[in-house]
Amino acid sequence: MSDLTAEFVGVYEKLKADILKDLDINLTNGACDWVAKMLDHNLLGGKLNRGLSAIDSYSLLKEGKQLTSEEIIQISSLGWCIEWVGMIAVNDGILLCNHIAVILKKYFRGKPYYVDLLELFNEVEFQTASGQMIDLITTQERDLSKYSLAMWHVHFLWPERILTIMLMPRTYSSKWEYISKFSPL
Repeated sequence: MSDLTAEFVGVYEKLKADILKDLDINLTNGACDWVAKMLDHNLLGGKLNRGLSAIDSYSLLKEGKQLTSEEIIQISSLGWCIEWVGMIAVNDGILLCNHIAVILKKYFRGKPYYVDLLELFNEVEFQTASGQMIDLITTQERDLSKYSLAMWHVHFLWPERILTIMLMPRTYSSKWEYISKFSPL
C-alpha cells in the first residue's frame, strides 16, 4: 500500500468514527455495527481510483507544493465522498449520501465555496442515479446506444472540478469551462 493510499485510508477511519459517533445518538448498537460493516464492505474493497485522484489532482493544482495535514484531511474527505456517491444498495446508498453532507458541513462550512461543493455533489448524485437507471433498464436490451463517452467523462473528471472549486473559488467556472473544453475527451 502506497503512502498516499495509507493516508487516504487513515482519513477513512477518522470519517467512519465520526459517522458512527453521529449515529450512536439515534441508533441501536446493532444498527451502528451494521453501518460500520457496510462502510468497510462497500468502500475498502475497491481500487479507490476516484477518491485517490482527488488527492493527486489537488497536488498537481498546487504545483508541487507540500500539502498540509489539514489539506490532506480535507481532500481525502472529499475523495471519500466521491467514493460514496457510486454505491448501489438503496438504503446503504441513502445513508452514505446523507453523510456526504455531514462531512462537507464539518470540514468546509466556513469556506466560500461550501455551497458550490454541496451543489456539485447533488448534481453528480443525480447523474450517478441516472446512469444506474440507464444500466438497469438497458441490461436486457443489450442496446449500447444509450451509453456515451460523455457520461464516463463526467464521472472521472468531477474530482478535478471539485478541486478547481476549492483552489479557485472566484474563477472556477471559467477554469472548469477551460478544463472541459480542452480535455482529451
